[in-house]
Amino acid sequence: MHAIVIDAPGDSDVLRWREVPDPVPAAGEVVIDVVAAGVNRADLLQRRGFYNPPPGSSPYPGLECSGIVSALGEGVTQWAIGDEVCALLVGGGYAERVAVPAGHVLPVPDGISLIDAAALPEVAATVWSNLFMLAGLRSEETLLIHGGTSGIGTMASQLAHDLGARVIVTCGTPEKVASALTFGADEGIDYRQTDFVAEVASLTEGRGVDVILDVIGAKYLARNIDALAPNGRLVVIGLPGGTKAELDLNQLLSKRGAILATSLRGRPDDEKAAIVASVRAHVWPLIEAGRIRPVVDRVLPIAEAARAHDVIEAGAHVGKVLLLVE
Repeated sequence: MHAIVIDAPGDSDVLRWREVPDPVPAAGEVVIDVVAAGVNRADLLQRRGFYNPPPGSSPYPGLECSGIVSALGEGVTQWAIGDEVCALLVGGGYAERVAVPAGHVLPVPDGISLIDAAALPEVAATVWSNLFMLAGLRSEETLLIHGGTSGIGTMASQLAHDLGARVIVTCGTPEKVASALTFGADEGIDYRQTDFVAEVASLTEGRGVDVILDVIGAKYLARNIDALAPNGRLVVIGLPGGTKAELDLNQLLSKRGAILATSLRGRPDDEKAAIVASVRAHVWPLIEAGRIRPVVDRVLPIAEAARAHDVIEAGAHVGKVLLLVE
């Protein structure tokens, strides 16, 4: 088969479409003939050498894909050869084939194309596990999402809105703010023009927000605590703004606040399988009912993976960028 190979860390031009060995399914795994793969910021970090795959996993980038089951490992009974599926991956999505634990595989939701289904597994699992399984977002609460037009942001906005929560997002341009309002956000903040802490205070009459989904990290830590309401929960899932910051514990104590920090890729297989099962039970029915949808900015041939990375790096997208395996 062919896969996108990273010979050495660097800019997007280090990505190469090259012949590599075919995957062989271990016990409990399936092989998927990949039709499309989602592009995530974690792939850019891996390309630069900052987010290496866990030991023993595929060295190729790609944390989600859609395709057709083509081989079954020993003991797999819930899937059959020919099934159209999408999957949460530990890596290897930028390839013609990938082996994945059967418990990390999902059926393509009714009403969603096989290609667009590649936009779902990573964002759905990330958003559902963090906002709902971990932070316990409730219908009467207010949620602040940083990066409202990203793949994570558009999924989080839709799910929170469907739940009945109030959704506030931050975006980098007025155009992106306007776009975010079409995906379930109630209010948008252009963080380049307005201090989001002051705007959150204004929008909530000084109370703050109950939950924050943060993809920035250290740069926003103190300001996020400022923006929290009493009993608020800050969920940190990204670190492009740095890994170290000073925290005023007294301020956190006075708000009875909590900081929750998670990653998905390195979790044990059984934990990820439990998340995938919860996503299938709770999110898939919303998608099939037309209440939630994947937001796809563009689909590029997998040979143009470097271009896809450049688009993500420039922030020149709304929703997901997909790679098509032809």
